[in-house]
Amino acid sequence: MGTSAARSSALTEYYKRGQYIPGIKVNGMDVLATKAAVQYAKNYAVSGNGPLVMEYVTYRYGGHSMSDPGTTYRSREEIQRMRSTHDPIAGLKQKILDWKVMTEDELKALDKAARAFVDEEVAIAENMPVPDNSTRILFEDIYVRGSEPRWMRGRTVDETFYY
Repeated sequence: MGTSAARSSALTEYYKRGQYIPGIKVNGMDVLATKAAVQYAKNYAVSGNGPLVMEYVTYRYGGHSMSDPGTTYRSREEIQRMRSTHDPIAGLKQKILDWKVMTEDELKALDKAARAFVDEEVAIAENMPVPDNSTRILFEDIYVRGSEPRWMRGRTVDETFYY
């Protein structure tokens, strides 16, 4: 957790590390830039050009874990400044207002409806039964149905699962 990228890697521009796979760097704090990059990458791949490495540059507001408050290597002021000037959701809302796509009241209504929808879905999820306590669940929804191998190798030979 405490080692900077520059100290742990000779090349910190991760989108250039694809071993002959081209890459792009994306402002992950900009919703529209992210959407445009995903559209570009999809078109690139489905046009037969192969894969594309995508590096999304973002800012982590919190620490790495519960034991890392994230304030030992940066100040609270830095975090607040980044949140107030680079927040992706607030930035998108401001663009929507600036471009007169929606009014502030329409945005508030949309936000309220979205929160209500999420609350309803969370309630449904919380009332669902707990999944079976089986290792099989770890391998579900990985392959297209009917194309699954008859076995799945784990970390070691004795962790091979047969179906």
